[in-house]
Amino acid sequence: MQDELGISQKVQLLAKEVEEEIAPIFQKIDSLEERNSLKVLNAFRKYQISESHFGSSTGYGYDDLGRDTIEKVFATVLGSEDALVRGQFISGTHALTVALFAYLRPGDLLLSITGKPYDTLDEVIGLVENPSSLKAFGVKYDQIDLVDNDFDDEKIVTYLKEHKVKLIELQRSKGYSTRKSITMDKVERIVKKIKKVDPEVIIMVDNCYCEFVSEKEPTEVGVDVMVGSLIKNLGGGLAPNGAYIAGRKDLVTLAAERLTVPGEGREVGPTLGINKSFLQGLFMAPSVVSSSLKTAVFTSRMLEKLGFEVEPKYDEERADIVQNIIFHASSKLIKYCQGIQIASPIDSFAIPEPWDMPGYTDQVIMAAGTFTQGSSIELSCDGPIRNPYIAYQQGSLTYTYGKLGVMKAITNLLEE
Repeated sequence: MQDELGISQKVQLLAKEVEEEIAPIFQKIDSLEERNSLKVLNAFRKYQISESHFGSSTGYGYDDLGRDTIEKVFATVLGSEDALVRGQFISGTHALTVALFAYLRPGDLLLSITGKPYDTLDEVIGLVENPSSLKAFGVKYDQIDLVDNDFDDEKIVTYLKEHKVKLIELQRSKGYSTRKSITMDKVERIVKKIKKVDPEVIIMVDNCYCEFVSEKEPTEVGVDVMVGSLIKNLGGGLAPNGAYIAGRKDLVTLAAERLTVPGEGREVGPTLGINKSFLQGLFMAPSVVSSSLKTAVFTSRMLEKLGFEVEPKYDEERADIVQNIIFHASSKLIKYCQGIQIASPIDSFAIPEPWDMPGYTDQVIMAAGTFTQGSSIELSCDGPIRNPYIAYQQGSLTYTYGKLGVMKAITNLLEE
């Protein structure tokens, strides 16, 4: 059957060798999955989730029991005071935008301490001119780059002593950059230093791709508010859209009033039949994230053995579900992504090509034969067509499907 999928004998033999080698790492991932599953199960039991919470609301969405309870469940799982979990969020970028506009006012200063944020925030911040950007509303922006894949503690502390910063943003996942993703121990260390200098500054974390990859979440180590997408980790592959904002109750309330209407906030917002998907997706999320991590580890070791540069290495600590493969040639990046598409359940017949995507400055190739459009907790692979031509692979609903997809992509690559 692997022959029928077009996986070469060489790749099949290599996969068996690699799986034996990475078995101890898989055991650690299984332990993490069990811990996070307990978090979720205990939250479901705490709020006595029943079929009544699967109900739907329309129109204004007043008194939606399921919606309100889902937000309590998410807050408990994430170790936060409160959470806003809504299908009205169209993406993680949308949720980040809502949060930034909720917390920042004209004249305020926004500081990124992980360098330039993900490309889709360029026009939100005003790095690329847009009349609806934060810059257009008088919000100032500055950034401090990472040093050796870690926070520049000294520069951050000095900057805070010399400037009144309203909000500090840090992005844990690497985005379309060559840096490493930020582990929780680094987040915890810098949060303590920041709060010692300025207890009032709001620390906001872009937590996309990172949930359930560590034992703790950012709001459990002193972060004020964090944001994530439900077509990534916490949606478990079942949430058809949506995102969350979780953290301090006052900050979640402000975000709710920016998402809907001041004075109505979280009291409105119809669920339109999505409650069951949100709950079942969260229930499955620890297992799905585990599968994604295993797929990433397998990918890393397979490509490394074939002589390609990878980040992170298969045995390194991970902060997110993203695996980088550095190809140094656009043709190799394209062939690998096309191989992922061929082994996808949806649109396997399609051949992805680089194209001009809204929100990106470079052409991007995206392979994603997913049940939910743009879902990156399902196996997907993408990258901008720019040096050093990096593939950013993430997700897989099960490890087996992920392994098969990667094996096909490698076969396609080796035939290039």
